[in-house]
Amino acid sequence: MVLNLKEIAKKEDLFAPGHRACRGCAEPIIVRQVLLAVEGPVVVASPTGCLEIFSSPFPYTSWRVPWIHSLFENASSTLAGVETMYRSLVKQGKIPDRPMNFIAFGGDGATYDIGLQWLSGVLERGHKILYVCLNNEAYMNTGIQRSGATPLGTWTTTTPVGKVIPGKVQNRKNLMAIVLAHGIPYAAQASPHAWRDLMTKTKKALASDGPSFIDALSACPRGWRTPDDQAIALGRLAADTCVWPLYEVENGKWTLNYRPKEKKPVTEWLKTQGRFSHLLNPANKAIVDRLQEKVDEDWANLLQRCEGRQ
Repeated sequence: MVLNLKEIAKKEDLFAPGHRACRGCAEPIIVRQVLLAVEGPVVVASPTGCLEIFSSPFPYTSWRVPWIHSLFENASSTLAGVETMYRSLVKQGKIPDRPMNFIAFGGDGATYDIGLQWLSGVLERGHKILYVCLNNEAYMNTGIQRSGATPLGTWTTTTPVGKVIPGKVQNRKNLMAIVLAHGIPYAAQASPHAWRDLMTKTKKALASDGPSFIDALSACPRGWRTPDDQAIALGRLAADTCVWPLYEVENGKWTLNYRPKEKKPVTEWLKTQGRFSHLLNPANKAIVDRLQEKVDEDWANLLQRCEGRQ
């Protein structure tokens, strides 16, 4: 599946500029890349969250496609209803049968936590939609609260750093394992720094026979406490430290999409972000060691699966 950059550059952006995202936010980059990979008509849904807020302040919108805003938890079910209605109308002969794409974009709070049971239902019933998680690892829109996607040791407003706790005390939820347990035909992890990889995965997801899922790392300067020109560099570093590996699972087959030439230590990731600054204190070395052990364990398990040994 070859992507030609010159041809992509000629396509109309289905997500218009002029939105109100924070400077340096990776979410609009991911949305643009995903929509540029789409061939044919598409219907989009998104729940309450950063994307909804900055893309549709009344009376303006950045969406150049049919777009639905639903509640925080049920964008996946809302879009599944649209997909079902479309199939019904085609079956009744009321509209022509032509390829149609359905994509939901949700933040990690709306995906890992609040919307998990709705997403699970959609995957279990087999609706042919693509769900893209814009994963900035916290509830950024409502004040940087921890979510199920927040890594161990992270400072957030609900996991403050102090004498009682040194940031979040749990590891992040393994959502990919939960999603794959539904037996869906396609799921992947991605990052906008690897645009060709993300767009190729989008095409594979939309072409799959059933529901699909992409978890995309989305840097947030406000919540991560980083400069606003680092979104792409942070995505690359996440892949190089194996904090956020790039891989896909297609009909049960695991494929590693990127292997760093030199696996960097997790401290290289931590020192780039203010939300982890307290972890560089020698007093918190045990947490850093736990993070490194978890990254190493997950990376080793991923390699085993991708090499067919598990």
